[in-house]
Amino acid sequence: MDATFHIETYGCQMNVYDSARIRALLLAEGWREAGGPEAAGAVILNSCAVRGHAEERVLGRVGELKGLKAARPGLVLALAGCVAQERGRALLDQYPQLDIVVGTESYDRLPQLIQGVRRGGPRSCDTSFCSCDRLPAAADFEGRPAGYAAVMRGCDNFCTYCIVPYVRGRERSRPPREIADEIAAMVRRGLRDITLVGQNVNSYRYGDADFPALLAAAAGVPGIERVRFITSHPKDCGRRLLEAMADGPRVCEHLHLPLQSGSDRILGLMNRGYTAARFIELAALARSTVPGLSLTSDVIVGFPGETEAEFRETLALVADLRFDAAFTYRYSPRPGTKAAGLPDQLPEEVKLGRLDELIKLQNRITLESNQAEVGKSFEVMTEGPSRKGGGQLVGRTRSNKVVAFASDSDAAPGAMVQVRISGATTGTLIGVSA
Repeated sequence: MDATFHIETYGCQMNVYDSARIRALLLAEGWREAGGPEAAGAVILNSCAVRGHAEERVLGRVGELKGLKAARPGLVLALAGCVAQERGRALLDQYPQLDIVVGTESYDRLPQLIQGVRRGGPRSCDTSFCSCDRLPAAADFEGRPAGYAAVMRGCDNFCTYCIVPYVRGRERSRPPREIADEIAAMVRRGLRDITLVGQNVNSYRYGDADFPALLAAAAGVPGIERVRFITSHPKDCGRRLLEAMADGPRVCEHLHLPLQSGSDRILGLMNRGYTAARFIELAALARSTVPGLSLTSDVIVGFPGETEAEFRETLALVADLRFDAAFTYRYSPRPGTKAAGLPDQLPEEVKLGRLDELIKLQNRITLESNQAEVGKSFEVMTEGPSRKGGGQLVGRTRSNKVVAFASDSDAAPGAMVQVRISGATTGTLIGVSA
């Protein structure tokens, strides 16, 4: 079977970045990308374990590929990422169709592990924590104009609901020069919009360099048009970072700041390190410091022991803060985390009911936020044709809002286009190029 590969990615921006590094690594080794799993010599599933549903999805996909593996015995099937790190060698016993299990910090060995299986070697598992920053090529985002650059890996926060420190290890920050070199390499490939990613980017520290300094350095890479970052932790977000956003003309006006709960008691049980009052203060400071800021968030409902009154506190705070958008979740117990062993785990129907109410509230706020943009003009970076067709293009504003727009010109991905907004839905601004 020829040296072709297909990658499927599940989960967060860090997983998207890791898949782009895997892609670059395989291409550097002479592999070619296939059009789909049916045409590939190796299929790699890059998994997420942060929520139960994400884990179920990728393991369901492993099950779906059992038939393809049986029909093509030479196919190599690999599971990478957080689920691989969490479950390790047990996955090989549970899923006979799997050839390779490779964790979050050892995917640089994938080419040799795949070759070993192709030569008749044994199935293998590698979940050792080693540095993946020694890969020989910058992340490859398949010719798209926007991509990610990891500035750090791991997390030291140990929020009681979160599995990340257990599957990605403790915080390790990358050297600023290495990050700048990777961004420069991506710019040479045509990327113009780079998002700096990490489990908690604003705790970045390498020698004397902190995250505000790194943000300024990244924005100074020649050829870069836009710099973003995700995710920030409220306990580490301060005035210096917000001023760096305001002072950097290439730093975009978007801050993703996870709230998680509006109840101080629940925030304490989550080990978040801030109160609702502190979050309100920080949101106000961010909006006053960065003109035109888009503020987005994460919110979890149904945490163990959350009362109806505490859920109402969260709803009230979301209504007052009026996030431009928010990712909303029901609490999902993750094995090994402290919250999974807490008493008063809530029934699924209670969690689903609360989530539905929160989603309806946030959707209304998001729609109103988007409708307030009607009549305004924005610089939009084109990403390509809209999936809905109709000759429309799609792109993003500096504030990270998606825009679908009609254009007289065939703007290539990466082109900057002035778009006047004429309408809005919950998820999309609608406009016409000026």
